Amino acid sequence: MTSVAEMQTNSGLAVIDKTDPRELTPTTSPSFSFPVGYHDLHPDVSINFQLNRFYGWVGDDTMLTEMREATAGVTGVDDYPTFTKAFLDLGDRALARHETLKGAYYLRLAEFFLFTKDPRKLPTRQRFVDLILDHFQIPSSACSRIPFESGWLPAYRLTPAQPKGTLVVFGGFDSYIEEWLPAALVFRNAGYDTILFEGPGQGAALELARLTMSPEWEKPVKTVLDYFRLDAITLMGFSLGGGLAIRAAAFEPRVRRVIAYDIMTNGLECFLRPLPPPAQKEILDWIDTGNEGAVDKFFADAMVKSLLLDWMVKLAIHNTGAKTTYEMLKHYQKYETASISSQLTQDILLMAGAEDHYIPVHQLPDQIATLTHVRSMTARLFTRAEQAQNHVQVGNMGLAFRTMIDWMTGLGPIERLADE
Repeated sequence: MTSVAEMQTNSGLAVIDKTDPRELTPTTSPSFSFPVGYHDLHPDVSINFQLNRFYGWVGDDTMLTEMREATAGVTGVDDYPTFTKAFLDLGDRALARHETLKGAYYLRLAEFFLFTKDPRKLPTRQRFVDLILDHFQIPSSACSRIPFESGWLPAYRLTPAQPKGTLVVFGGFDSYIEEWLPAALVFRNAGYDTILFEGPGQGAALELARLTMSPEWEKPVKTVLDYFRLDAITLMGFSLGGGLAIRAAAFEPRVRRVIAYDIMTNGLECFLRPLPPPAQKEILDWIDTGNEGAVDKFFADAMVKSLLLDWMVKLAIHNTGAKTTYEMLKHYQKYETASISSQLTQDILLMAGAEDHYIPVHQLPDQIATLTHVRSMTARLFTRAEQAQNHVQVGNMGLAFRTMIDWMTGLGPIERLADE
């Protein structure tokens, strides 16, 4: 099989695979710093990723010791109640010490694993949002509620004095856009008018405006661009949003550049990835033949044995508004990019982790192969040597953000549509 680093296309693909961290200082870096290191904090791969994820936004090394101690007695994903209580307590103690950022992300970590119907979930979510906005001193003037269909989309706009371009950002399956504010400030400080929003099925758009997930991401993107009267922008989606950004760009000409952080060509494949390959194949066969009863029974039995699967399925049903597991999986079957990728004509940056435990690495060459008409393409595979091998480069997010900024800077200003 051809490696990603060897792949070329007719669209000007440049693939970078730097593996020496000493080579990673860009020439156009703004002043910012994120911790470097993907730590072994817990034996369960899912819990360990989330611990690293939220530590990465804070970078206070005392968190590493506190998190190890807090989870030492948590045997695995079947002990989420103990896990969530430990981090709610850690959050309260940090806030009592006036460690606002650490306390906020501890609360977010606890809330992440609370089930959708837990009465503590939404109040804890709101505490996190309020703390983050206060900590970063985000004024109310930077916040918008954009009318959309039967509800509204929350958005934040962070604008530098002399913008060199506009970056529009959104998340994926389980993120809150407020979690991403430290990164947004980096892009603003680098000179980019930075707009963050949540679409259907995400954050406040789901929990407060009651908008459920939709694969037709060009619709919320159009609404946001119309609301802010934007012309030529860079669109970036992270996690599941990497695939949604590709989808939106296929239908929205005002999107001139796209950053897929990371790529996601097949949402259903990612959803089923925690299951053994034979079970994945069986479920796909049942979905193809419409065997709803077999799908629902399989997951009902499996969810009793795995709290992780129970949590994941219930969250997916919640954010899609589906009534059954089968209906939810059929919904996520629509999250694919192969059918629309040939329509893209923009400049594209594709990012992937070599050991992403959510997204199979083959989805990077899969995405490259279907972008047949783009203006230019850059693909970046991040490695263990860089501590950036996992999903959305948790372990070295600063490197990911530098990669994006250098890519945008290297392409120069975007010409307005009216000027062409």
